[in-house]
Amino acid sequence: MIYTELTNKAMKIAYEAHHGQHDINGIPYVFHPYHVAEQMKDELSVCVALLHDVVEDTDITMDMLEKEFPAEVINALRLMTHEKGTDYYEYIKKIRSNPIAKAVKLADIAHNSDFSRIVSETPETDAKKEHWKEKYSKALSILNEE
Repeated sequence: MIYTELTNKAMKIAYEAHHGQHDINGIPYVFHPYHVAEQMKDELSVCVALLHDVVEDTDITMDMLEKEFPAEVINALRLMTHEKGTDYYEYIKKIRSNPIAKAVKLADIAHNSDFSRIVSETPETDAKKEHWKEKYSKALSILNEE
């Protein structure tokens, strides 16, 4: 990860915003955006990766983030935030237009598609994995279109 004043700020916001949230295995959710951020190669992408689920999944608003981060981060975060009522694949198509958002979404999908993270095999998790495989495969196809 790239450590700068800006990425440290994003790290702290992500940590505090996701506090108390857990993934399917009961692992603190914040490890997901931290993992995605570790895949990024520049300061702005690290910030977007750390914050990519904050507006969608917490009480943090885009207005709050606009006061703390440059336009490049905010523009990518707007694209990364899947608004209720918006078709998932239309959302993915919009992400394609922004190199930062696209890089973060590719890393996000890669981590979400790592089913070795699911340690408890149940009929419910098996069904979720099948759904996710189809969803993420189609999303990757869309993101990789020219």
